[in-house]
Amino acid sequence: MDVDFWSQYVSFILVGIMIAASIRGFMKNLMKVFRAYSSPVSSNHIILLLAHVMGMYFTSSILLMRMKLPLEYRTMITEVLGDVEFGFYHRWFDFIFIPSVLLSILVILLKKTIVNRTLSFHASKAM
Repeated sequence: MDVDFWSQYVSFILVGIMIAASIRGFMKNLMKVFRAYSSPVSSNHIILLLAHVMGMYFTSSILLMRMKLPLEYRTMITEVLGDVEFGFYHRWFDFIFIPSVLLSILVILLKKTIVNRTLSFHASKAM
């Protein structure tokens, strides 16, 4: 039994399962947000945004996973993705990710506050 051969394939399958579970969880949470803030008018915009976010999520997962791969597979991903500065993304990922999450939370809270104030204003005006 060739341990090196099988360990490579088993680890590949496990990484695939972890990526699939991660994407599934991400999609479930993203759909909760979109259901809470969608309307019939904005559904096309939400679909476009969802496609964009999923593409960026997949690309960033590949970029982050690339560093943990053996050299022969790392070069394959580098050839497929082309001339991408991988060092830049690995150095600045946390610095870009954390402010974008905080900004997203701020925008969602601001929108929710504005909607609540507008609804309470219309309710008090109707009385």
